[in-house]
Amino acid sequence: MKQVVQNYKSGELAVLDVPVPGCKPGGVLVRSAYSLISTGTELMKVSEAGMSMVGKARSRPDQVAKVMQSVATNGVPATYRKVMGKLDSYTPLGYSLCGVVEQVGAGIDDVKVGDLVACAGNEHALHAELNWVPKNLYTPVPDGLAPRHAAFGTVGSIALQGVRRGEPQLGDVALVIGLGLIGQLVVQLLAASGVRVVGADPDPVRCELAARLGAAACGDPASAAVESAVAGLTDGHGVDQVYLAAGGGSNQPVELAAQLSRDRGRVVDIGKCRLDLPWNAYYEKELDVRFSRSYGPGRYDPEYELDGRDYPIGYVRWTERRNLACFLDLLARGSVDVEPLVSHTADFDAAVETYQRLKDGDLKAVAVLFRYPGRTVEAEAPAVAVPPVAVSAESVQRGPARAARTPVRLAFVGAGNYATSMLLPHLAQREGVRLSTVVTTTALSAANAQRKFGFAEATTDLDAVLGDKSIDAVFVVTRHSSHAELTRKALLAGKTVFVEKPLALTEDELAGVLAAVEESGNDRLQVGFNRRFAPLLREARQRFGARSGPANLRYLVNAGRLQHGSWYLRQGTEGSRFVGEGGHFIDTASWLIEADPVSVYAVATPGNEDLQVVLRYPDGSTATISYVTSGPAGFPKETLDLVADGRALRLDDFVRASLFADGGAGRKRWVSSRLPKARDKGQNAELAAFIKAVRTGGPMPVPLQSLVATTSATLAVQAGLAGGAPVTLAGAR
Repeated sequence: MKQVVQNYKSGELAVLDVPVPGCKPGGVLVRSAYSLISTGTELMKVSEAGMSMVGKARSRPDQVAKVMQSVATNGVPATYRKVMGKLDSYTPLGYSLCGVVEQVGAGIDDVKVGDLVACAGNEHALHAELNWVPKNLYTPVPDGLAPRHAAFGTVGSIALQGVRRGEPQLGDVALVIGLGLIGQLVVQLLAASGVRVVGADPDPVRCELAARLGAAACGDPASAAVESAVAGLTDGHGVDQVYLAAGGGSNQPVELAAQLSRDRGRVVDIGKCRLDLPWNAYYEKELDVRFSRSYGPGRYDPEYELDGRDYPIGYVRWTERRNLACFLDLLARGSVDVEPLVSHTADFDAAVETYQRLKDGDLKAVAVLFRYPGRTVEAEAPAVAVPPVAVSAESVQRGPARAARTPVRLAFVGAGNYATSMLLPHLAQREGVRLSTVVTTTALSAANAQRKFGFAEATTDLDAVLGDKSIDAVFVVTRHSSHAELTRKALLAGKTVFVEKPLALTEDELAGVLAAVEESGNDRLQVGFNRRFAPLLREARQRFGARSGPANLRYLVNAGRLQHGSWYLRQGTEGSRFVGEGGHFIDTASWLIEADPVSVYAVATPGNEDLQVVLRYPDGSTATISYVTSGPAGFPKETLDLVADGRALRLDDFVRASLFADGGAGRKRWVSSRLPKARDKGQNAELAAFIKAVRTGGPMPVPLQSLVATTSATLAVQAGLAGGAPVTLAGAR
């Protein structure tokens, strides 16, 4: 299928061929009939992409702060790869469309194939021929409403939510500053609510349009006309509400809002304009400043948008979906008219030319629609057991026929940040490796990975990949909640599997993976515990040498605070943060001590944000992992000390290592040179060992029992926190 995309690094716009998205449970696959260009929001994104790197940084200081934090944590090279990988990728455009349901996912019963729906969301209602849309981001189109008008549903919801935040009442007077697409809709919604509206915009054409659509008066905000109109309509008291629907860097809108508001009036920010509030003016009138968050309650909540969990209507009357349905109803009843806002309708194939004309100013428009080819859809009117590892007698073929194959053919399931910044760069140029197929649930991420890393194919069809006998190994690099099931399927398909940590989120999931091993006889599994492969740590362990007595290990992990919106916060579906990341540190400790733990004891601060995990080993060795989120950002992320037999090994964040030993007043025996460029946490060496095992049919880099023991110990932490006592790992070696 085709999709409109933009490269944020170069600014290039293109209509790209991408795989058709899969129809996942909880949503529908929609074939687009019309999609709407938001000439404000989208053109701002298009313009930013055309800026220099300095200009991009100035326009997004929030992203610059994230980059600097990543540099402090991961080093310059790793951060550079990650940032440039994100910049040099195609990103989607669009967030408002109308189309026909092509396929219905499991759990959906409110629409059927062939139904006309309006769709919302900058990840789901894209300028593309087909989109997968979750339940709470679509709504059926009322009978008789034209699809070209229903395509306004998302921007209409934005305007409607802004009006709701202003709480207008019959007889109020309101000022709308900015008469672009959102402003024009706000004017109509207010007029339909019995509110007299004054519009302000420097463009006389937009002022004239707003007056035709219901504004009592309109004018240039720099002129006296707006002030005069407000004074006449309010007897000099000022407006009840001001709706900021303007963009740009001028502070004039917020200054005008204070000037023309009545005492204790409300100022609602809907657009993205400068907000340097003049303190005296806002204080003296005690103005109520409010923000309107996009389409309404539910926006940016993944449980609402992606998982389909609605808010009870008795507590949240107007959600995203209910706003979308309400706006379509207003359109169908004629209370709002969007046809006068349509400045241009373009065929989808002319998308790049249309954007360029808008950007250059050749096409002056309030709203532009893309019309899609194909079907015509005009309206006709605590004891945790370490599971035993068992492999059936009929083991998977891994003799010469499989081992001799050159190159090794790999498939990737998932192509997110970690895959594209930490794994694929090491594999793309590796001799004897062919990147065969990349599978993602979103079409564009697969196309991006194919373009950047040279995959032979990109698809959203997992079953086709698992059934492809030419593929030797499958990498599972998806969200945590899918790891165990995807690993199970790949093992049953006879593939060698590399799965990023964690292997499983629950004991049942782990048991399911091991059942697949036993059923298929396929134990060719590697989990992405890369730190044991880090060159600096391996050298340090070698220099430490063999030990005769028990060891004490301390591992401090300065994990840091999660940013708002991080999917690590979705503990209900993705597991706790420690379950997701803690396996790294348990595996490293066990590798250094050369044994699997036999018990786990965990304590935590309120909210389980900072953890202390104590592991006990068969020979009496102990490892304490301090996993903290409250440390300073500038402090190293990982520091480790191993003490035994009069020797002490220290690792400082994979940048430097040292060894202390008795003799000569405890002098240092060895200190590594400080790594000048980056922290090497072992991904490259880990991948080399994995590829070698796939090519030769030799043993996997880490024994399966060790992977299982680490996973069981990680899961036992949660049981230990709940029970408040040590958890014995029954069956551990």
